[in-house]
Amino acid sequence: MNQHFFNSTLFKDVQVNNIFADGKTFVDCTPKYDLTFIEEDYQAQKNNPAFSLEKFVEENFEIPAAVDSYSINKKYSIEEHINNLWTVLERITTPTNHSLIPLPYSYIVPGGRFREIYYWDSYFTMLGLAASFNINLIENMVNNFAHLINTIGYIPNGNRTYYIGRSQPPFFTLMVKLLAKFKGENILLDYSSAIEKEYSFWQDSITEIDKNNTADKRVVKLNNHEYLNRYWDEHNTPRPESYKEDIELAHTSTDTEIYRHIRAAAESGWDFSTRWFADENNFTSIHTTAIIPVDLNCLLYHMEETLAEIYKKADNTIQAEIYAQKAFQRKQLIQQYCWNEEKGFYFDYDFIKKQQKDVYSLAALFTLFFKIATTEQAKSIAAVVEKNFLKEGGLLTTLQTSGQQWDAPNGWAPLHYITIKGLENYGLQHLAETIAGRWITLNKTVFERSGKLMEKYNVVDTDLEAGGGEYPGQDGFGWTNGVLLNLMNSYPHLASITQKL
Repeated sequence: MNQHFFNSTLFKDVQVNNIFADGKTFVDCTPKYDLTFIEEDYQAQKNNPAFSLEKFVEENFEIPAAVDSYSINKKYSIEEHINNLWTVLERITTPTNHSLIPLPYSYIVPGGRFREIYYWDSYFTMLGLAASFNINLIENMVNNFAHLINTIGYIPNGNRTYYIGRSQPPFFTLMVKLLAKFKGENILLDYSSAIEKEYSFWQDSITEIDKNNTADKRVVKLNNHEYLNRYWDEHNTPRPESYKEDIELAHTSTDTEIYRHIRAAAESGWDFSTRWFADENNFTSIHTTAIIPVDLNCLLYHMEETLAEIYKKADNTIQAEIYAQKAFQRKQLIQQYCWNEEKGFYFDYDFIKKQQKDVYSLAALFTLFFKIATTEQAKSIAAVVEKNFLKEGGLLTTLQTSGQQWDAPNGWAPLHYITIKGLENYGLQHLAETIAGRWITLNKTVFERSGKLMEKYNVVDTDLEAGGGEYPGQDGFGWTNGVLLNLMNSYPHLASITQKL
C-alpha cells in the first residue's frame, strides 16, 4: 500500500465506515490482488444495492492478526517470560505488496497492534536484549536503522509506508553506543556516515531560514544564530492509520495546519499529550509545530556530542571542534529557553508566543539523562519529581489528567528509565531507587494478576488498567520488557521482592 492508495475512495470509505474497530488494521492488510484492480472493481460494484463493503474487504485483503498469539506458562518467572517473548516478537520482512517496508535483518516489534519496528521504542527494547545477552539482535536492529537512514534519508516512525514523512525521537546514537559496549568504541566509526545523515535530516532546513522566516521543517531560528529544533511532518493530511479520528478532529477546528500538528505530535512519540495543546482541555488547540521540545533538543545535543567524539577518533580535529561547539551552543540555548528558575524545572518553549509552556512533564528529565542540568538544577528537578510526579506505582507522565494517554494517570517505561538513570547521574540514588522499586513492583503485580506486560500503566490506581489514547491497552510489550529487565539487573535486591502496593 502506498500514498496513492491512501488517497483512494476505497481506502477512505473503509476507514470512515468503521469496517475495522481500529483504523490501523486496514493499512496493515495485505492486498490479495493488484490495488489498481481492487479499486476499479470497487468502483464498479459499490453502487449495487446488494453490495457489502465489509465482505468486499474480506474478499480482497488478508486481515492481519495482533501479535498476541502466545500463551502464558505460569511456571515461568517474569524474566523467563520476557526471554521467551523475544522469539514471539522477532520478525524479518521480505518485499511484498503490503505497507511494510522490508528490512534486511531481523528485529523486535512491540506487540499487540504494533506489528512493525518502531524507532524510539527499539532503544528501550535493546536494553532488555542486552540484559538477555542477545547482542546479535541488537546489532541487526542497529543495522536496520542504518539501512533506513541510507535508503530513505532518515528513520521513519516505523517501517510502514504510511509512516513516511515523519521520524521519532532520535535515539540512533544511543543504540550505537549501546552496541559499542559489547563491540568496542571503534564501531562508532562504522556508523559515522549514518549518524551524520540523520543529523542532516534534522538540520537540513537551516539554509532556508532568513529574517522573514523563523522556522522551516524541523529547525527554528530564535535569535541571530540561535537554532533549536521542533517536531514536524512532511504531510498536512490525515494519518492513514487514524484517518477517521483525524478528519473528525479537523472538522471541529479552523486551523489549516491541524493535520501537521497531529502528525508532528506522532513524531514526538507522545501521541497525545497536553504538552502539545494551547488549551489543555481542547484537543483542537494542538499546536505541536509551534513548540520547541526540551527532550528532542537534549537528544540532538547527544547526537552532536557523539559526532564530535567520532571525528576525534578519526583524527579530524576541525570537524570534532565544530560539533563540540554545536553541542555547547545547544546546551546553552536549552538552559536559556527551557529552564525556569522560579519553578525549578525545565519546560517546552512556544517560539510563536515567545514564552515557556506551563505543562510539567517528564521530558524535563532528559536534561539529567544527558547531564545538561547543573547539580543545583538536578536537585530542584528531583524535588519536583518526588513531590508531584511520584505516585504509588511510579511516575506520572505529566500532571494533567486529560484523557490523553501521555498524561496522568499513566506511566510509561521509557520515561521511567530516563528519569532513574538521570537521577543516578547526579548521585540522587535514594529517589532513583524508590522510583525503580515502585515501577518494578507495579509491572510484576500486573503480570502476576493478568499474565501480561503492558504498553503503559496506571500509576495512581494500580488496580486499574491504563486508559486514554486512540486504542485499547496493548500487551507484549517491547519497551516495557526491555526497561524492566534492565532495572531488575540494576536493582537485583528490588527484583527479588514484591513491595506492597
